Amino acid sequence: MNRAELERLVTQGESERLGLKKSTGQRTAAMKSVCGILNGLGGFVLFGVTDHGEIVGQMVAEKTLRDIEHELTKIEPPAFPDIETVALRDNRAVIALRVPGGGGPYTYDGRAYVRFGATTHVMQQPVYEQRLLERMHASKRWENQPAHRLNMTDLDKSEVIRTVDEAIRRQRLEDPGTRDASELLTGLGLVEDGQLLNAAVVLFAKRDRLLPYYPQCMLRMARFRGEDKSEFIDNRQEQGNAFQLFQVAQRFLRDHLPVAGRVLPNVFERVDDPLFPTAALREAIANALCHRDYSIPGGAISIGIYDDRLEISNTGSLPFDITAEMLLQPHHSRPWNPLIAQAFYRRGVIESWGRGTLKIRDLLAAAELPVPEFESGHGEVTVRFRAAVAAQLARSRTEQVTEQVTEQVAVRILEYCSHPRRATEIQELVSLRRRETFRANYLRPLVDGGWLAMTVPDKPRSRNQKYVRTDSGAKWLKKQGGETA
Repeated sequence: MNRAELERLVTQGESERLGLKKSTGQRTAAMKSVCGILNGLGGFVLFGVTDHGEIVGQMVAEKTLRDIEHELTKIEPPAFPDIETVALRDNRAVIALRVPGGGGPYTYDGRAYVRFGATTHVMQQPVYEQRLLERMHASKRWENQPAHRLNMTDLDKSEVIRTVDEAIRRQRLEDPGTRDASELLTGLGLVEDGQLLNAAVVLFAKRDRLLPYYPQCMLRMARFRGEDKSEFIDNRQEQGNAFQLFQVAQRFLRDHLPVAGRVLPNVFERVDDPLFPTAALREAIANALCHRDYSIPGGAISIGIYDDRLEISNTGSLPFDITAEMLLQPHHSRPWNPLIAQAFYRRGVIESWGRGTLKIRDLLAAAELPVPEFESGHGEVTVRFRAAVAAQLARSRTEQVTEQVTEQVAVRILEYCSHPRRATEIQELVSLRRRETFRANYLRPLVDGGWLAMTVPDKPRSRNQKYVRTDSGAKWLKKQGGETA
């Protein structure tokens, strides 16, 4: 660095990438700045320049440089900024430390620092821990650690074979010439030294083998009444491997998101349009399963449907300095769980890395829906979908129910449920054999519409569950001239 370069640098003023110290008497404060710049984008620390940008220099002896080098040894992991001097007049000089960036996290004298503008602050502990995890990510992360107490017999081997077959069909994997599950998992990088990795459990474990060691393989789903969590219509929790949870999540959304029907002109055929593009919802669920932090035992994927929005959340935070704003623009892709993401890619669940959030954005734009909202904080990453008109998601209860349940059947059920009735009793009343058809087309629309209520709402699948007519159901029934007693 020469005098002209020094002057140009100083005129920029102190910043996240430039620290100014009047003399080496401020070595401790200067090393904190060095640590903060190491944990940032790199830059310079200058001795011999005042806070106001006046170049005053200082006397520089061999001991002066040794003292700086000694302070630098207190930085962990070891860092080696280039030290150079810029000569001034009267045997004075400016000492310049050229500091690299992009690594870390670094500590000075046992504490990590970060630069905010022209000031240096102690790095918050959660930030430090996250950066430490990111530094160790390539070689030591939760998904590539040995599985705890589970072995090959605890996996769904048919799911492993299905994944490989689909990968071959999509030309994303060469046929290994075997369908032995153990060999296939080794080829997928999910077995190391003969031991299953955590990623193999997340992807292929049998549902009944996950507890008590893998409670985080959980999906929480709720349909709330209104715009907050004070009251819900449906509330479920499911354990399962990632592919099972992917399917369960999609079924829940199909059950609870309204479908807009329209008749094509000159054809007189009805076309059903989902409120949100199905492909966008699939992508959001897959992203949550691939990028979540599985190291937290109490973590889960969460789906919340409100009257004005849909939210899909996963435990964890955005890694590698990615921000929520960056997700709507082209950005680098470094999956937090590359083994899990690779299996989803080979299976055909995701098409490419780094484009998931952009695909969601583009699909919503094509459907003339608002831009998705991404949010990271409080230990969760959330994507939020909003309908073009909030009222679309919270359509008239009457419209939503009578569209799916004929008026005549609704009258019969509501009259019958003046007292609590079991689902099997109501199914028998309407003479339907298939339980799934009855629940999807009759029972659930009446519950979602607020005309029937569960007697055990916090446990939708309770063996003691019954259904009873609500005040709203009674009012509608009265309008139809039915019994309300």
